Amino acid sequence: MPRYKLTVAYDGTDFHGWQKQEPVAPDLSDPAAPKLPDAHETLEHRPGRVALRTVQHVLEQAVRETIREPIILTGASRTDSGVHAMGQVAAFTSEPDADKGVGWPETRGCDSLVRALNARLPDDLLVRAAEVVGDAFNPIGDCVSKGYSYTLHLSQQRPLWDRRTVFHTWHELDLQRMRRAAKHLIGEHDFAALAAANHGRQTTVRTIFDCSVTELSPPLPPGGEGRGEGAPSSSGVFPARRLRIDVSGNGFLYNMVRILAGTLQEVGRGRIDPNRIPAILESKDRTGAGPTLPPEGLRLEWIRYGE
Repeated sequence: MPRYKLTVAYDGTDFHGWQKQEPVAPDLSDPAAPKLPDAHETLEHRPGRVALRTVQHVLEQAVRETIREPIILTGASRTDSGVHAMGQVAAFTSEPDADKGVGWPETRGCDSLVRALNARLPDDLLVRAAEVVGDAFNPIGDCVSKGYSYTLHLSQQRPLWDRRTVFHTWHELDLQRMRRAAKHLIGEHDFAALAAANHGRQTTVRTIFDCSVTELSPPLPPGGEGRGEGAPSSSGVFPARRLRIDVSGNGFLYNMVRILAGTLQEVGRGRIDPNRIPAILESKDRTGAGPTLPPEGLRLEWIRYGE
């Protein structure tokens, strides 16, 4: 009964997050009720219900079709709708039976499993690697650290080619102020001030191992138009820039990284003093921190495990 660990990447734009969902359809006779998602966002319709398109569901179905077993796929991180991943981790256990022609024995190889799965997956989901792990491997419980990035595009012109994976802001940001603020986030703290109200955790204490802000080179549009090179003009147009926030820790609360990024953005705009970060954390008051930035700039980079 081999257990397989999958390393998965995906563009989360057209997924309703990682976790499988099948909510009851809203009452369409009520004009105030939320509408059903568009058809391209769903997997199937049934009377009174709609199955939303999630990474877990799509990947689990691909595994089941490949090995012809009704496996249960477990993921390490429940990324939200629109959030991307480069290093999500999932696992399943196979029970090969040669007589029935089901399962994936170790002798068939992990590289072959990756190729077989990717042949059944859509363009926005990719299995990067597979390996055999111990029977007791738990993608959630055995995790010792995770790393996320949040990318901001600073420009007075919207990004085009990678607009699904960066957050566009019209504001110029002070990189050095953001870096000073980021240092205050490192260590063990109560992060209640940087968590959504419905985080659902018994404790809001987490440890941040590292938090940094890096300047990247913005992509050059075709023909070089609109990049805004050089010093700001008299009209206030500033050069296009890219900033990336990288944060790693032993765990994160609901929306914590997006709120952290929003807080650092406010620091960069001059709305929050970098030295106020410790006081904001100590207050445990969500209203003192910055906004929750949209999901498109967020990416789960990696998940690490112990021995």
